[in-house]
Amino acid sequence: MNDDQLLRYSRQILLPQIDIAGQQKILEGRVLIIGLGGLGSPVALYLAASGVGYLTLVDDDVVEISNLQRQIAHGEQDLGRLKVDSAAGSAHKINSDCQLELITERLDKKALINEVEKADVVVDCSDNFASRFLLNEVTQQLKTPLVSGAAIRLEGQVTVYDSRNTGSACYQCVYQDEGELQQTCSESGVLSPLLGIIGSMQAVETLKLLAGIGETLSGRLMIFDALSMAWQEIKLRQDPKCPICEKAINEHE
Repeated sequence: MNDDQLLRYSRQILLPQIDIAGQQKILEGRVLIIGLGGLGSPVALYLAASGVGYLTLVDDDVVEISNLQRQIAHGEQDLGRLKVDSAAGSAHKINSDCQLELITERLDKKALINEVEKADVVVDCSDNFASRFLLNEVTQQLKTPLVSGAAIRLEGQVTVYDSRNTGSACYQCVYQDEGELQQTCSESGVLSPLLGIIGSMQAVETLKLLAGIGETLSGRLMIFDALSMAWQEIKLRQDPKCPICEKAINEHE
């Protein structure tokens, strides 16, 4: 770590839980972010600002005017531009030392496995169940922690699925893959700062995982009601009949 980095990250280094050793782990960290919309925007910007050394940004969408209400990595000048390009530009304005890899297509299972294998942490900022279930399957298989967030209307939730913890629940333990109707912000609406709250919590959990500090949200689902400004914590338990957990266990025996 050079003198400029010591100064840049001094407020984090002052934290005894992080110190120089923790900041060095963050600088060496590799994070895969799936989705650069309302959640992915604050995640990418805060991780870049915090000094994460390598970010892989994945999104196949372009910036539209309806995105600007909540997707803070993009501006009016980015309309029609690929979200990964726009988000990368915003992240580099904050921290030009952050190394970025940009992927402008939806990853199939083989490609996703390849990217997850390179990552220390995966952050799910996607907006569809198909992506979430595939991410869950691959991260469980490779035992890579998955930081999951979601927000719609006036409610958000965040948790960590970490198969390195024995008996830890996965996404499919909590949500059944039954082809249910996908609710989206375009159909149901969402309050803009709510995405910032949940995305910021995802960034916090990612930094804790990289630095190896604190107690993560593995096994706990935090649900936030913006209307009443109340948090609820739900304990998550592994479903003994979950096919994803069973497959992951068998592959590592």
